Amino acid sequence: MLLSIKTKLKLTYVQKIVMSKHAGIARFTYNWGLATWKSLYSDGFKPNKFLLKKFFNNEVKTSLEWIKEKGICQKITQYAFDQLGDAYARFFKGLGGFPRFKKKGINDSFTIDASGKPIPVGGVRIKLPTIGWVKTYEGLPHTTTTKLSISRVADDWYIAFAYEQECKPTPKPVDVVGVDLGIKELATLSTGVTFPNPKAYKKNIQKLKRLSKSLARKIKGSNNRHKLKIKLARHHNRVANIRKDSLHKVTHYLCKNHALVVVEDLNVSGMMSNHKLAQSIADCGFYEFKRQLEYKCKKFGSKLVVADRWYPSSKTCSNCGCKKETLLLSERVYSCEHCGHVIDRDLNAAINLSHCVAGEKCLARVKRVVATSEVPKDGASGVSRRALA
Repeated sequence: MLLSIKTKLKLTYVQKIVMSKHAGIARFTYNWGLATWKSLYSDGFKPNKFLLKKFFNNEVKTSLEWIKEKGICQKITQYAFDQLGDAYARFFKGLGGFPRFKKKGINDSFTIDASGKPIPVGGVRIKLPTIGWVKTYEGLPHTTTTKLSISRVADDWYIAFAYEQECKPTPKPVDVVGVDLGIKELATLSTGVTFPNPKAYKKNIQKLKRLSKSLARKIKGSNNRHKLKIKLARHHNRVANIRKDSLHKVTHYLCKNHALVVVEDLNVSGMMSNHKLAQSIADCGFYEFKRQLEYKCKKFGSKLVVADRWYPSSKTCSNCGCKKETLLLSERVYSCEHCGHVIDRDLNAAINLSHCVAGEKCLARVKRVVATSEVPKDGASGVSRRALA
C-alpha cells in the first residue's frame, strides 16, 4: 500500500534561504507558464504543458542565470509545469476553478527528485538531491522514494513523500460499529463511546481576530508587518494541527478496532448553507474525517460502508424501528411514541447506522462499500477485497 508522511524539517538559517530560492524558482516557472498559456490561448492556439516545458528549457531558462545557480536543483521547473497541467486538467473536468497566479509567501512549495534514482530515507537525517543533508525533528521510516515535496507553513519547512508499506490486518474486537458525526460530539459510536469535538477554531477565534486586526494596521512592507504575518500564520497552523490531531486519533481507533465501520454520506455543502451553523460545521472537518477513514481502513484491514444520504438514522427508533415524521434539531433526546424507548439522539442514530447493513431490506440504503482486505470466515478481523458499488 502506498502511504505518505509529512514532517517538519530542522533547518539552519542558510538552509532556509536555499529552500526559499527553490520555492521562488518553482513559483516563477508556474506563473510564467500560466501567463504564456493564457496568451497563446487568446491568440487561438491550444498549448499544453509539454510544449511550454520544451520552450522554457530551450529558450527562457538558458538566459536566466539565477535559475542555474550552484546548489539549485534543476528538476523543480519540470514539476512546476506538471502542476500547471494538472490544474488545467481539473478545471476542464469541472473539479476546480481556473488556475491563478501564485503569490510569494502563500503556499510556497516545490518538488525535487534524483533523476529517476531512488532516494534513501531513514532516521533523523535525509540527503536531498543537490541541496545536501538536512535534519528532521522526528525519525523517518527506513525506505526509499522517487520524489520529495517541500513546503512552507509560516516560517517552518515541511517535507512530504510517499513510500510503499506492507499493511497487515489487525485483530478486531468489534465486528460492526455505526458512527454518527455531530457538532457537540465529534463522533458518537454505536458502542456508546463518544469523542468530544475540540472546536479548535471557535476557541481561538478571538486571538485570530486580534492578530488580523493588528496586521491590517501595520504599514505594508514594514518589518513589523512581516513579523506579525508570521505570527498569524503560526496561530492558523496551530488551529489546523489541533483539528488534524483529533481526527487522526478518532479514525485510527475506529479502523484499528472495528471490522466494519458505517458512516453517513453527509451533504456538507448543503449544511454549510446554514450560516448559523456553517462555522461550527467547517470546524469539525467532516470531509477530512471520511478521507482518513478510507485509507486507514485499507491500512488496518477494515471495511468502510457509506450509508445512503437519505437513510433516516435520526428519525428511526433503534429499539422497534418506528419512524418519526418530524424531528427538530433542538430535540437532543429521542423518545419513541410507539414503544416508549428513550435514548440519546446521536447514540440512536449510530445504532441505526450499525443496523443498516444487516438484512436484505436495509442493504438498499447503503450507498457504497469500500472493501479492503481478506476476511476470515468468522468475519471478525477483515473483509473481502471486492469493492461493492
